[in-house]
Amino acid sequence: MNPVQLSIFANRLGGICEEMGAVLRLSALSPNIKDRLDFSCAIFDAQGRLCAQAAHIPVHLGSMAYAMADLVTGREWQAEDLMVVNDPYLGGTHLPDVTVVAPVFQSQTLMGFTVTRAHHANIGAHSPGSMPVSTHLEQEGIVIAPSWLKRAGQWQVPLCRRLAGLEEHGTLPVETPRFADFSAQASACEAGARRLVELADQQFDLVAAFDALNAYGEKRARARIATLPDGCYRFQDYMDDDGQGQQGILITVSLTICGDQASLDFSGTADQVAGNINCPLSVAAAAVYYSFRCLMDDDVPACDGLFRPIKLSAPPGSLLNARRPAAVAAGNVETSSRVVDVVLGALAQAAPEAIPAASQGTMNNVAMGAGGDNGWDYYETMAGGTGAHAGGPGLSAVHSHMTNTLNTPVESLESHYPLRVHRYQLRRGSGGSGQFMGGEGLVRELEFLADAQVTLLTERRLFAPWGLAGGQSGAVGENRHNGRLLPPKASFTARPGDRLLVASPGGGGYRGRECK
Repeated sequence: MNPVQLSIFANRLGGICEEMGAVLRLSALSPNIKDRLDFSCAIFDAQGRLCAQAAHIPVHLGSMAYAMADLVTGREWQAEDLMVVNDPYLGGTHLPDVTVVAPVFQSQTLMGFTVTRAHHANIGAHSPGSMPVSTHLEQEGIVIAPSWLKRAGQWQVPLCRRLAGLEEHGTLPVETPRFADFSAQASACEAGARRLVELADQQFDLVAAFDALNAYGEKRARARIATLPDGCYRFQDYMDDDGQGQQGILITVSLTICGDQASLDFSGTADQVAGNINCPLSVAAAAVYYSFRCLMDDDVPACDGLFRPIKLSAPPGSLLNARRPAAVAAGNVETSSRVVDVVLGALAQAAPEAIPAASQGTMNNVAMGAGGDNGWDYYETMAGGTGAHAGGPGLSAVHSHMTNTLNTPVESLESHYPLRVHRYQLRRGSGGSGQFMGGEGLVRELEFLADAQVTLLTERRLFAPWGLAGGQSGAVGENRHNGRLLPPKASFTARPGDRLLVASPGGGGYRGRECK
């Protein structure tokens, strides 16, 4: 393909992913998907290699890029199949993130796959919101090994009913709200598959085009890495706690740049812990891939070739390569954020002008709800400050790095749940000082209008987001229940009239060489 053809092809693939996202958002029922946009869409070739993605959630997309080949190879795919999986140790991230995969056939030849991954606020965990302070994978909800959601176009009703929280015997649960988001994911995958077939019918040789795209992505990635000085760069940071009494949990990396290749060794990182901040290696890979993607120019296609010059390893049984049945609910959201911090901290030594100070380093997970006939499940991640950099200050009140969602709008939150928003404002003074200030966090205060079980999985409450080039750290976050300070990981019962306040961290500041 010549450069013009390749550019057109890459952009058309990206457009298909964006259309899949629009279908998913407009057909989902839960605020978590339709309002917060906690979902991702991508296209893979027949070998499970990433070829295109929309600008959705980095932790979703990077982990899919790492694990999809093992997920799709060696299976007897048929036209109109749909596969579903959420097992973190078999290609997933954590149980609420459910992946649906559709094969794409042209003239009975398997050409590739369309994939969606979306966060489900109720996946059957022991606590509402399906983000418990857990110690075991089974406490976090239904574990779905790779299974057929549809086989040759036919819904697999027993599994569908199980996903809807019903007994497996009965009819398809089309009117069950909990099943609606699975159906929306299926529709998005099928819409993407139709568009990909149309693209192939328009005289695009998909196999050759996929190969050309990934070869180009690899070429661009190697060229960028080659601009970094050869050497070994080390950095470390800490997780606040695991929710089970262990604090100051080390994550450390040794980054080696050699020519046009990069290797990252996480040896020395803490062993897996009793709490749920463990993560499978695919999640650590997602954070590494994202960090290097940030070094690339905007026009570089996000594909498998981009990651070929990057190798990583973490000891089995460690925090970043946990063994089943370790709990992982917070690993996907919180530990991945800290992996980005340590990788960027190492890269800042090689490319100081290109890397920002630490952003808030947490997703500020808030999960709550109640059981019974009028049960409800609410889940949200909350924005904060981003790090300042050589070119200017950080951004305030935005989701950063491994999350790319939105805050739930006040109107949506209050119309769907028995909650009232009392405060929703910038957290003034939370950004780190320097020549350029770190971005500021948020303050959100909720009043409960009914009984609820609440879970908080947060970070950067003990270890502040670091500044860079002499800049000061951002402020740590705070969680309070009726004014009482809570630990970073907490679970409690709220009564009508109770208040929950979450104050997110600010970003680190940047001082700069000329100010030293």
